[in-house]
Amino acid sequence: MPTAQTISSTPLITFIITAYNLPPDMLKTCVESIERLSLAMKEHEIILVDDGSDIPAIDNLPDHADHITYIRQAHQGLSAARNMGLRCATGQYIQFVDGDDYLIQAPYGHCLDIVRYQNADIVIFRETSNNKPSIPLEYDGPISGVTYMHRNNLRASTWGYIFRRSILGSLRFTSGRLHEDEEFTPQLMLRAERVFTTSAEAYFYRKRPESIMRKTSKRHVAKRLSDMVDIILKLQSVANSGPEIDRVALNRRVAQLSMDYLYNTIKLTHSRKHLEEAVDTLRRHGLFPLPKKNYTKKYTTFRALVGNPIGRRILLATIRKDNP
Repeated sequence: MPTAQTISSTPLITFIITAYNLPPDMLKTCVESIERLSLAMKEHEIILVDDGSDIPAIDNLPDHADHITYIRQAHQGLSAARNMGLRCATGQYIQFVDGDDYLIQAPYGHCLDIVRYQNADIVIFRETSNNKPSIPLEYDGPISGVTYMHRNNLRASTWGYIFRRSILGSLRFTSGRLHEDEEFTPQLMLRAERVFTTSAEAYFYRKRPESIMRKTSKRHVAKRLSDMVDIILKLQSVANSGPEIDRVALNRRVAQLSMDYLYNTIKLTHSRKHLEEAVDTLRRHGLFPLPKKNYTKKYTTFRALVGNPIGRRILLATIRKDNP
């Protein structure tokens, strides 16, 4: 029979907020969304990692400073900020929150109930941009992380998960890398034995033009694509060195990321030359042609088109380029 978590002096959950030059009202909304949750003071801790903002982020939170562990570091990027938060966290569970987003009280409370009563390793929930949470709130599980990856497309964003801190082991984010979640989340999932999924739209995600992933300079685009390749090869290496069941799960993720890499090469460069170079890069590592699998309709269609020169020309003609 499900039981509540054992009472201890250890907080149930640590919220790690990362911030860099954010509008004060957004960061305040983020912090207040956590404070409104159905958690006693001793059940949670809030760690705010300020990644070198021009004005210390805590200066904009005078009414909340006593309840926050504030860490200010030189600007090193999101991965380093999250790693710092993990280093200082003491909670049984971890929740990452980007400082310009916030948690929605009722659906996130549902996620916390799964944590409390189902002994979850990971709870997967949904994000929204309309602040009108869907009902009813349902959940499925448990299944292992490997089984989940066999059956589903993995959403990489780490803020879409509550996870047990003890399953991390030595896993951390690679500093300085874009798309860092794509490398981190699959490896986290492999460590989980009890994964629950819920329909709860518990995380409010703001689409901001200032976001680093919306930059379109040639230098930034080149780094995005280069980092995607590095992540694909890292996961391929992990797959090749792991047990068969993990390998099958990771191979699906590698294939999907390879598709995303080719798609983003088209969308970000709209260059036939760059697309052919991307194809050659994957081919050199045994990742092209993409595996003949029916993962999703989108994957199957894209695989068929990108696998030949005529299809690649069709993709270049039909996929719109991102513009500044």
